[in-house]
Amino acid sequence: MGDVGNVVLRDRQHLAENGIIIVVLALDQATGQLAAGPDIVSRGFVYVREADELLDEARASAQVTVERCLDKNILDWGKLKGSIRDELAEFIWKRTKRRPMILPIIMEV
Repeated sequence: MGDVGNVVLRDRQHLAENGIIIVVLALDQATGQLAAGPDIVSRGFVYVREADELLDEARASAQVTVERCLDKNILDWGKLKGSIRDELAEFIWKRTKRRPMILPIIMEV
């Protein structure tokens, strides 16, 4: 119980070096449309006050990805999260040459 495995150490090392980006959005349960968000929270990735433009562009990129998926009737949360993660990872890599952990969170309202 007290032993930390290699996977945990690898994840901690990755977080320490690259940080994390959390994408939070809400979908309307009745219509399947975007109800709120996406909002982006970052920790250990960039200093937020100096990276407002980058995070705004990342938010816009995530919104375009979500809307594209919803237009294609992709409502499976796993596929939706995967699309958000992939598109945002590519966007962030092109802009910063870093690979933060990306954690999409979808809520139904």
